[in-house]
Amino acid sequence: MAPTLSPDLLLAIVLAPLAGSLIAGLAGRRIGRAGAHWVTIIGVTVAFVLSAKVLADVVDGARFNATVYEWMTVGPLKMVIGFLIDPLTAMMMCVVTFVSLMVHIYTIGYMADDDTSPGGYQRFFSYISLFTFSMLMLVMSNNFLQLFFGWEAVGLVSYLLIGYYYRKPSAIFANFKAFMVNRVGDFGFILGIALVAAYAGTLDYAQAFAKAPELARLTLPGSGWMLITVICLCLFVGAMGKSAQFPLHVWLPDSMEGPTPISALIHAATMVTAGIFMVARMSPLFELSDTALSVVMVLGAITALFMGFLGVVQNDIKRVVAYSTLSQLGYMTVALGASAYSVAVFHLMTHAFFKALLFLAAGSVIIGMHHDQDMRNMGGLRKYMPITWITSLLGTMALIAVPFFAGFYSKDSIIEAVHFSTLPGAGFAYFAVTASVFVTALYSFRLYFLVFHGKERFRDKPFPGEHDHPDAHGHVHVHEPHESPAVVTVPLVLLAIASVGIGYLMIQPMLYGGFFGDSIVVLSAHPAMAEMAREFRGALGMALHAVSTLPFWLMLAGVATAWVLYLWRTEWPAALRRRFGFVYQVLDNKYYMDWINEHVLAAATRGVGTGLWKGGDVGVIDGLINGSARATGGAAGVLRRVQTGFLYWYALVMVLGVFALLSWQLWPYLSNLAGR
Repeated sequence: MAPTLSPDLLLAIVLAPLAGSLIAGLAGRRIGRAGAHWVTIIGVTVAFVLSAKVLADVVDGARFNATVYEWMTVGPLKMVIGFLIDPLTAMMMCVVTFVSLMVHIYTIGYMADDDTSPGGYQRFFSYISLFTFSMLMLVMSNNFLQLFFGWEAVGLVSYLLIGYYYRKPSAIFANFKAFMVNRVGDFGFILGIALVAAYAGTLDYAQAFAKAPELARLTLPGSGWMLITVICLCLFVGAMGKSAQFPLHVWLPDSMEGPTPISALIHAATMVTAGIFMVARMSPLFELSDTALSVVMVLGAITALFMGFLGVVQNDIKRVVAYSTLSQLGYMTVALGASAYSVAVFHLMTHAFFKALLFLAAGSVIIGMHHDQDMRNMGGLRKYMPITWITSLLGTMALIAVPFFAGFYSKDSIIEAVHFSTLPGAGFAYFAVTASVFVTALYSFRLYFLVFHGKERFRDKPFPGEHDHPDAHGHVHVHEPHESPAVVTVPLVLLAIASVGIGYLMIQPMLYGGFFGDSIVVLSAHPAMAEMAREFRGALGMALHAVSTLPFWLMLAGVATAWVLYLWRTEWPAALRRRFGFVYQVLDNKYYMDWINEHVLAAATRGVGTGLWKGGDVGVIDGLINGSARATGGAAGVLRRVQTGFLYWYALVMVLGVFALLSWQLWPYLSNLAGR
């Protein structure tokens, strides 16, 4: 008999982080720093332990889909808080809470010396715990209303965390940019939800999915567009913003202005994967529109390849990892477009572990380098930071898809799924994700070699930063690098273990063992997963077979190229930069997307706004409405002059009025007499 899931248990999972957040935020000064981090860590730990129990029950067959609170009913629409617990949700709950727990523990060491503002340390812990609550509400929802609440809540907390260093102009600009770009995506997202509500007559997932075949037979009124395609594309616009797909990707690299724990929690493992999760959850809708799936696949392929190129020219250690995140999100999106939803979610899970590891390792390096983030000032850190070095190496090997590592099983499965796809755009997508293997290995080992091997450049920094203060002779005081404390390195070790082994252990049940069951719907018209199941040789056989495949040799070529350029012939990168100056300029300026946004799109928006202001506000409101008000006021002023208060004046006016009235009435009669 399958176990049952209690609503009280599910409420405890989401409310535990919320309680920790409220206590740390409202009583932070009273409980102090230690109290703030302990109360939030306890809250997230409770959520993780209970989520693990829920996952175990779900594996044994437990399911839950019910309302826990009814807010209001508007006509046929019921607005409720409810939970849908199935394998997809349970897996996401465990990933979110585990990564969040690692980040909470890590933050104790990373933010130990933070003095941004009084109570800032407590505020930071309150925010990250609030983010965990918001993300859990998003993934556990069983209706579009709650999904949108969680969607907007993680965006709001992200805004607060990116701008945590509120005295730093670049951080304020970055959080405003993230907020505005996500508003563009969220506009499309809410349009998609509105179309579902209008034509399906419900906000409940199960009811909307049941009506999906009916929606697929309708067209959008006033056009020849299929309604289901419009719905899916609008929903995907939301995913493009939240999961940073081209061209709505521009906010994510700038979000590195926030503290490093935020980079790991929000911009690697959880928030940016919300769009991937949402599309997988909406598979019953997306499966009915090949057009939407092709758009998803092509945009994901563009993001995977072209964002990887940008990682090659970055010098900030966190920005390299940020562009890697963009590229990997592109891989997940390509898998969604190929109807390999389970593969996309599998890569989401493995990526959460190794990318959180890489961000936290980058933060450990930043601590060891006394907050210097420029890789050109590093080198040779291997002997000073051995734990950070080995965990970074393991995370990097998972990222570039070395066989037997977690990233290998998920990334190679994505490439294989695209290979079997028959949708338009699949050929380009296959080329993009295959070529991206070389690019990923190149920028990943460029970072690894520049930071941990080669000459120790920190002794005479070629690029002093804002934290370096030269003396009167122009020399920068050398801070000897050091390993981070255990509160930082223990999360690195735990994440490294997951980055190595989780793929080998989970590929069979998650992709080919029916783990997701009816959580994900794939139609027979999209054969990628069925073809992959026929080709699957087991986790061991897949890894051994990889040595005969093109992606494996492209990966080795990328590592070898990085070794030549950054360890052996270190003068070659500068020579290549001079030789291909135009290409370097394009990459260094990020394809000029920021320039286009600021000088073209923003200018056009300002033009429209100015037109509405001058035409609508000044012309219509001030001219017509306020003009009529002024006319009324003028008339009132004239009438005010005749209201003197003197009786003789009123009598004269009455006599004149009677005379005028009689004249008007007698005028026709007098005219007739005069005519005779």
